[in-house]
Amino acid sequence: MQVTIMNDQELILNYLDGNEKAFEELLNRHRQKIYTSIYLFVKDQSLAEDIFQEVFIKIIDTLRKGKYNHEGKFLQWAMRISYNMCVDYFRRSKRRPKVSATETFDIFDVLQTTDKNAEQEIIRSQTHDKVRRLVDMLPPEQREVVILRHYADMSFKEIAKLTRVSINTALGRMRYALINIRKMVEEKDVVLQ
Repeated sequence: MQVTIMNDQELILNYLDGNEKAFEELLNRHRQKIYTSIYLFVKDQSLAEDIFQEVFIKIIDTLRKGKYNHEGKFLQWAMRISYNMCVDYFRRSKRRPKVSATETFDIFDVLQTTDKNAEQEIIRSQTHDKVRRLVDMLPPEQREVVILRHYADMSFKEIAKLTRVSINTALGRMRYALINIRKMVEEKDVVLQ
C-alpha cells in the first residue's frame, strides 16, 4: 500500500513495522502546521527549528515505546507536545510569545491564497500586518487563545485541554480578545479591508 494514501494511524503502524517512509510521510503531512505553531510562540527561527526537532524526537520515542494511544488524533497529540515544549521554554526563559513577522518568516507566506493581482496582495498583506499588531497588543492569555485558535487551527476543547483551563475560560478569553481588538480598531481608527 502506498504511504501517501494511508491515514495517520496506518502510517504509525507501518512505521512501527519498520517502514521509515511511513514516518517520513507522517512528518511531511504535518510539518508545516506544527512548525508554524511553534514559531508563532517562540518568534525565533533557529529556536523553532530546535523545538520542532525535539517534538519529533519525543514523538518517535513515544511511538517506539508503544505509549502512543491517541488513535486518530495524531496532529492534536503532536500539537500538544509542541505547545508543552514551548511553554517549558518560556517558563525557563520567562518570556512571553508575540505574533509578529520577522525578516525571514511570515505566517501568511505559508498559507494558500487565491489572490489574483498585486493590489489585492498588498491590501491583504497590510491587513494581516495590522491584525498581527493588534493581536500582539492583547493580554498574554487572550493572545495565546487567538494564536492557538486561528493560527494553529485548534478547537476550543483542544485549547482548554492544552492550556489547562475550562472550555468556558478559553471561550471567554477569545471573546475578550475580540472585544479588545474591536476597541483598538475603533480607538486607533484602524481600517481593515
